[in-house]
Amino acid sequence: MPAAPTEPSLAPERIEDVDVSTEMQGSFLEYAYSVIYSRALPDARDGLKPVQRRILYTMADMGLRPDRGHVKSARVVGEVMGKLHPHGDAPIYDALVRLAQAFSLRVPLVDGHGNFGSLDDGPAAPRYTEARLAPPALALTENLDEDVVDFIPNYDGQFQQPSVLPAAYPNLLVNGATGIAVGMATNMAPHNLIEVVSAAVHLLEHPEASVEDLMDFVPGPDFPTGGTVMGLDGVKDAYSKGRGAFKIRAKVAVEPLGPRRTGLVVTELPYQVGPERVIEKIKDAVQSKKLTGIADVTDLTDRNHGLRLVIGIKTGFDPHAVLEQLYRLTPLEDSFSINNVALVDGQPQTLGLKELLSVYLAHRIEVVRRRSAFRLARREERLHLVQGLLIAILDIDEVIQVIRTSDDSEQARARLREVFDLSQVQAEYILELRLRRLTKFSRIELETERDALLAEIAALKELLTDPALIRAQVGRELESAADLYGTPRRTVLMNAKPAAPRPTRGAPAPDLQIADAPTVVVLSTTGRAVRVDLTEGSELVAPARRSKHDAILSRVQATTRAELGALTSAGRVVRFSPVDLPSVPPASVQLAAGVALRDYLGITAKNERVLALLTFGDGPVALGTRQGVVKRLVPSALPARPEVEVIALKAGDEVIGAASAPDAAELVFVTSDAQLLRFGAGSVRPQGAAAGGMAGINLASGAEAIFFSAVTDPEAVVVSVSGAQGVLVGTDPGRVKVSAFGEFPAKGRATGGVRAHAFLKGEDRLMLAWAGPAPALAVGPDGAVRTLPEATAKRDASGQALDAVIGSVGRRLA
Repeated sequence: MPAAPTEPSLAPERIEDVDVSTEMQGSFLEYAYSVIYSRALPDARDGLKPVQRRILYTMADMGLRPDRGHVKSARVVGEVMGKLHPHGDAPIYDALVRLAQAFSLRVPLVDGHGNFGSLDDGPAAPRYTEARLAPPALALTENLDEDVVDFIPNYDGQFQQPSVLPAAYPNLLVNGATGIAVGMATNMAPHNLIEVVSAAVHLLEHPEASVEDLMDFVPGPDFPTGGTVMGLDGVKDAYSKGRGAFKIRAKVAVEPLGPRRTGLVVTELPYQVGPERVIEKIKDAVQSKKLTGIADVTDLTDRNHGLRLVIGIKTGFDPHAVLEQLYRLTPLEDSFSINNVALVDGQPQTLGLKELLSVYLAHRIEVVRRRSAFRLARREERLHLVQGLLIAILDIDEVIQVIRTSDDSEQARARLREVFDLSQVQAEYILELRLRRLTKFSRIELETERDALLAEIAALKELLTDPALIRAQVGRELESAADLYGTPRRTVLMNAKPAAPRPTRGAPAPDLQIADAPTVVVLSTTGRAVRVDLTEGSELVAPARRSKHDAILSRVQATTRAELGALTSAGRVVRFSPVDLPSVPPASVQLAAGVALRDYLGITAKNERVLALLTFGDGPVALGTRQGVVKRLVPSALPARPEVEVIALKAGDEVIGAASAPDAAELVFVTSDAQLLRFGAGSVRPQGAAAGGMAGINLASGAEAIFFSAVTDPEAVVVSVSGAQGVLVGTDPGRVKVSAFGEFPAKGRATGGVRAHAFLKGEDRLMLAWAGPAPALAVGPDGAVRTLPEATAKRDASGQALDAVIGSVGRRLA
């Protein structure tokens, strides 16, 4: 019978008792050490974390230069993970993505092709994206083959990797860093490359410079997404102590979004704040009734035009007050805390601006010194070979004879060294020399190369023996990097206070509506309108110096939220509220700050113009047409519709003027053939909106009315400008005349009037006319002020020649 199987012998159990607290302490310390030194904190010299350094070094080693094609990101991730970074592919790809994001780094180091994400969305998978080094990354990795930094083994000892990159510019300050370690964290702001280099060069030349001196060059952070830093106290704390906090505001402009509609347009957001986050916070504030006045929010951001977030404001709300609440309640104003923690000589330290620059400059000086020593050694080696070749060429026949009579290469090498007094290296080099190098031209080239090597060796030795020359070389290379990769500042720095603190829970939302206060709405002859809010005791004051658009066409006194009417050349009245018109102070009214009233009202017809402003509680208004028709109407009797026709115009006719016309006023027509008719407004009975008016002035054949208004001032003046029909606009300004209104006798309605201007040879019509209170103000087509003569001319005089074209005439504000 077969023997029964024996049971395998079992090794005795080995159990060790370990103190749990000691084991946990040791394991935690190892973990903390690994996180601090190998993952979370950047090196103060090159500003990179280990994974970032390994990515850039691997891509440089793969030859992924900016002048070559992109490769799949997955390939880069695989190379980094397999050779240098013993971790998962996800953190490597995340680091690669951040190096390529223009909204994360001030100077991106990777040129990404594909979807590398946005502030609100993550990137595509690494198999879909491609990458290569960006030009600034070359400045971080250059000269690695010249012994400028120490190389250390990778995780398994098979490959070598740089312990730090040469870094031709202060990358840590330029691109900042963020990371959470064990028991410590870092959060460093990005800065402008040109400013940082200027500060570094200044510190090279003046090692005793203070933080205040360096802040003359680096006044504050420069974020890739722009924005506005509010208050510099926190920045100063960060630069002096390594820690500080400040507020960043979005860049927001108040813009018209359409007819009688105003909005806030956001084109820059605080650092690391996306538009979707802002929209979400706005919706939350509106739904919780903490914020009022928001009509809608639209994200128009795209790759071609960049960020554009449009926030619509409800009618009657002050956009500036709404914006202030948005700063308080949403990330349109965000805080940024600086905590400058980085590794210095392997130890985490909190560094101020001067310390950061000093550590970098010490590293860069060492890089230049090592590079110069490496180049000196290589040039001395080459010079040694060149000198040996020159000896061989001078005695080439004897060299050949020595080699031919030798039994083997070892004997030939020994005899060459003995006969020509060569070194081992020189003799070996001559033995391997090709015969085609032994020409006359090769000798000339070798002598030229020898002289150049001697000069380079002398310069390198001088550089290595003089620290001042090394510092100067570092400064030149820094300035070169700034010239190549520097860009203008994007972030605005303001030494101003941030928004008020957030309201307490349950606090009522503030009233953001514009108060219904007394106001004056002013319309210029160039079509620009402003609102002038009057406080108790205030009154309108014209600016001391005339500026563009200051000639007044119409003005009305009302309240901010009142309903006004705009009478147009198409014979219609458009109702509107002046609440959203631009407001200017009464102390110095500038109509150039106004908005085009056509756009505010949404008038799209090409030739339709606003001729007058009116209120719906005052007396009658008179209007006149190009075909000489006159009509009076009472605005309060008009239908309460947004738009209403106020005169039935004949074909080809249009309204040319309108004004308030009580019975005591005089109505004035001026025609193209220089006829002026004035008659009492009481002779024109008011009519309803559907009426077509009555005959105002009797026009001669081929003539047309060019001006109509109502005059109540006995000291009024009449301005007329003559010219020739068919003359190219701007080539002949014409002639102008200013006469007293009293020079023109009154006539009956529907008559031809009296002559108002005498034409000279070559003139055949009036180009422009105006009647109103003195003194008159003339402006050019661009709104610039023109000089008018004194009102001394007779009513039928020919006037004075003009130096520049007059586009319109109106009354002065005051």
